[in-house]
Amino acid sequence: MPEIPGLLTLSNELLKDVLDCIEADPDRTVNIDRRAYLSVESFRLPSLPEPSRAQDIGNFRLVCRRFAEIGIPYQFAKLATRFSRHGLERLDRICSHSHLAKHTRKFSYLVPYFYVEGREEIEQLLESQAAHHSFLDPSLFRKKADDQRRILQTKEDARILRKAMAAFISLQHVQILRLQDEADRMLLDLMEGSELPRAAMLDLKWTPACTHATSTVAQALLHTRSPFSRFSGPMMNSQSVLAIKDRIPHTVSLLASRLTCLELHFDDSEALNERMRAASQLFKAVFSAATNLQAVHVGFPSRSPLDLGLEEVFHGVEWEKLRAFGIQSWRLDADEIVQLARRHRTVLRGLRLRDVQLREGSMWKDVLAMLRSEMEQLDWVSLRRVDYSKHFDELWADSMEIVDGSLEGSESDNEDDFPAHFSVAGSDNDREYGIDFDSEDEHSLADTDQGPDANEIALSPNTTASLPFCTCSRSSDPASADDLGDNGIFVFYQQRKIWEQWVIGRCPEHSCT
Repeated sequence: MPEIPGLLTLSNELLKDVLDCIEADPDRTVNIDRRAYLSVESFRLPSLPEPSRAQDIGNFRLVCRRFAEIGIPYQFAKLATRFSRHGLERLDRICSHSHLAKHTRKFSYLVPYFYVEGREEIEQLLESQAAHHSFLDPSLFRKKADDQRRILQTKEDARILRKAMAAFISLQHVQILRLQDEADRMLLDLMEGSELPRAAMLDLKWTPACTHATSTVAQALLHTRSPFSRFSGPMMNSQSVLAIKDRIPHTVSLLASRLTCLELHFDDSEALNERMRAASQLFKAVFSAATNLQAVHVGFPSRSPLDLGLEEVFHGVEWEKLRAFGIQSWRLDADEIVQLARRHRTVLRGLRLRDVQLREGSMWKDVLAMLRSEMEQLDWVSLRRVDYSKHFDELWADSMEIVDGSLEGSESDNEDDFPAHFSVAGSDNDREYGIDFDSEDEHSLADTDQGPDANEIALSPNTTASLPFCTCSRSSDPASADDLGDNGIFVFYQQRKIWEQWVIGRCPEHSCT
């Protein structure tokens, strides 16, 4: 009877195939010019792996030294760290081991609200409400507030971040995320519903947290000459941008020159137009310096479109290597979109115009006609929830404002429950967030908004755009933009789906391509 080969006789390639069944290949990511990139790679909060998966990877690495080496990328290619004493200490330990840190390609920094005022009031408030909120532990909040104060006073976060950025020699992607755990969420709810004087003295804020995190990460990246080239801020604060403009303007411009991908989403609507206008020169400096950009996204809360000219942010900059461009929640004239797209007509492969509202006097058919006839490389376009500004305002005039939320985790405060090993996964609460994580960009369900027609991630051999001869007579698409049913008043859901297909379904022979 022939001897059955043992596990140790398997090749490294086969062992990696086994690990791929437990956790996705850490080297396999979505290209930045694909429609799914924002949802999958940049704007999703890293979720906790199933305990069994994390344990399986850990057990695999304990078998022998060979297995330990093979399993390292599956644990440390994507590393997430909380701004907390335990989180930073754990990061310090990881980056002290170069054989682990060298595999980190994506770093996610999870930053909670800062306890700005009234730290000493937390225990008194909760003790006064103990009869109704006995599940809230006053000592927990006091400890969290004390930890924050100690970290800021000692600048321990800045030291460890510099050490980490120096150790991450393969770093590609940096992501700053807002984290609100269940305890903070319940405390905020209590503060909002309480009429006690002590509640008014408590102040949990995102602006100083976002400003501090962005500044310290930026300085660490610059100080260590990190090889990173992608930055994602899916829950940035507009007020913090102004603080960063005054605090580290030179640092921001220097880092921008390294970027190939920049994604910013601002999730606060207060004084948004004024703050973005005040930050206009910072945007100009950043986008002018970022000559290597291949993907750009700038978005705002879906319920509060930015009412600012497109070039007050982008300043007529042209990127020779740009492959994907996206904006979300903006009031614009049709000509503004046309001019920006025209500057990149020979290179742009993807265009995302989420929640864009055209001002009075503009029509979507003019934008669509230009995209179809002039864009030489366009593979996909996203028009999710596009509309007309007047109709948008009428829809929301009598509706309760829904504030775009953050990516809020529900993880416990125990850092041991928040390991370095993550898989990218969805959340039942995704649709509540300010960034649109709809599954349209990720899944294939035939004849639905999530179907293959919605994805358009890559052109297949039988799509009209890939055929080498005229398809005009065989196409059932509208012959011209005038036949798209654009009434200049509102946009139906089915209309925008047809429009997306019409734009990329151009005839190869009779278009400019």
